[in-house]
Amino acid sequence: MSSTVPANSFIDTLPGWAAELVRAVRAKQANTFLIHGTVADLVPVRSSSGLRFLSLESFLQQELFAGWPALITYNRAEGLGFSSPEARGHFQEKLKSYDAVHGTTYAQSLPRDPGNAFALLDSYFRQCAMATPPRPVVMMLPFADTVVPAGDASYRTPEDRAVLVYLRKWSQDPTLLAKNIVVVLVTETLAEIDPKLLRANAAREVEIVRPDQRGRIEYLEAVRPAEWYAKMSELEPARLAELTAGMTRVQLGQILDGADAGAAKITRDEVRRIKKEVIETEGLGLLEYVEPKYDLSMVAGMPAVKERLRRAARAISRGNPAAVPMGYLICGPVGSAKTFLVECFSNEIGFPCVKLKNFRSMWVGSTEANLERILKILASLTPVGVIIDEADAALGNRDASGDSGTQNRVFAQIAAFMGDTRNRGKILWFLITCRPDLLPIDLKRQGRAEEHVPLFYPESPTEYDEIYRVMLKKLGIRTSVADVSKVANEKALMGLSGSDLEAVLVRATLEAEAEGVSEVSHLHLTKVFADFIPPNNSREREMQILCAVLESTSRELLPQKYRDMDRGEIQGRIQEIKIELRLA
Repeated sequence: MSSTVPANSFIDTLPGWAAELVRAVRAKQANTFLIHGTVADLVPVRSSSGLRFLSLESFLQQELFAGWPALITYNRAEGLGFSSPEARGHFQEKLKSYDAVHGTTYAQSLPRDPGNAFALLDSYFRQCAMATPPRPVVMMLPFADTVVPAGDASYRTPEDRAVLVYLRKWSQDPTLLAKNIVVVLVTETLAEIDPKLLRANAAREVEIVRPDQRGRIEYLEAVRPAEWYAKMSELEPARLAELTAGMTRVQLGQILDGADAGAAKITRDEVRRIKKEVIETEGLGLLEYVEPKYDLSMVAGMPAVKERLRRAARAISRGNPAAVPMGYLICGPVGSAKTFLVECFSNEIGFPCVKLKNFRSMWVGSTEANLERILKILASLTPVGVIIDEADAALGNRDASGDSGTQNRVFAQIAAFMGDTRNRGKILWFLITCRPDLLPIDLKRQGRAEEHVPLFYPESPTEYDEIYRVMLKKLGIRTSVADVSKVANEKALMGLSGSDLEAVLVRATLEAEAEGVSEVSHLHLTKVFADFIPPNNSREREMQILCAVLESTSRELLPQKYRDMDRGEIQGRIQEIKIELRLA
């Protein structure tokens, strides 16, 4: 882009975010730009000579502002930098008048500290704006969160306050705006930048998103010929691009370079392993990539629930997102296989799946920054399933206080993202909790967690037998006992959760191990059942069961005995238990 009005043909070759920036500069709408997102990725450059890829700084200098006299950079580690010796020379020449007034020698030795560096920049910008003709200047601040971080003003050093004042003043100065004095701040997350700067009149937020599937294919085909993939990869570029959703061009390049260095073919398993590492690393440990081993055939009982989920899986496979809920609320008493059901369902639909971990932090601004990072990763991973276990504790609500509004902002951000209907069929939410009554109604309404699926304990020895057989397969236990009802009577079984039954089988396996045998016998199981005492929390379990009944959005998913129960009576009984347990 030259300092004059650029041609439309040039804008047409730019990525969307860069075209937005150019238009704002042309129209004198803004002179301060906050570029955020995947700022460390490569930027595609299209020209008559073909497609190439540059770093963000190189792209701004060599392409976007190629016709401008200079691009100046500043970061705390290196101080001021210049795009060319001529640009440095012009800057130092203009500093002579500053030195003469202030008695300094900065023209010979530039300062690194931000306070003095920004004072010099302010003087330089004024001189360039007043020159005839005006001299356009681009100022780039990589790692801007280290220069103007978010935080309470009372904790800032005088130097940090001065830097913020300079940046806000530049963004509000109509003379600098008119004379093409442009400031570009670069950061991964906007939550780490001072909010007052974000709200400046002449400031614009510009997001660089992760490449979509087309962008990944374009990159893969541009950097390696088809013959290379035939020789070095089990996956064609299109399939490789599909499997690497959420990864940047830099990360794709690392996969290709790794194959060259190791002289080993790229395999599906290797790509999945690398992707898992990348997602968890970029998510700062706040996301866990889940690779389920089982599908819904491994879930015992719950025929109505499984059929409901399989219908959704079929709609997804047919490419009909309108038939798929935005999300599911999976509720039920402890040990009712809620998490296991979700993981099996995620295998059934073929989505990659991630678990959202605790993203809250004690540091000012970190919680919002963590959440912003997570949501951007999720948006780039589509299609993806998002599992939030213990959702009532993880997501919070609008009523929290005492944290300067952080909880309210976080809740609003999550709720807005969950309710974005553009993600229907692309991002599938699973809120898992045994206390759905503690979840805010904002998250449980239609348009967010639309399907409320209740899970319950088995209600007959036959159902326990089915769970028992699945558990044997899951745990890899060898035994000649085909049905658990042959070693435990109905009284001993009823009321046990799937987790309780799994604990019994683990104990039985330990008994067999103690005797030095590899097979669990009838005697081992009988002995363990006679000894096992389930956790004594019957009131809490009853409350959790009733809460699940009350929360269900489908009568069909309820056991027969709960379908016609009066909801008022259920609410009354829940309140009685809460009072008894001192929860109300």
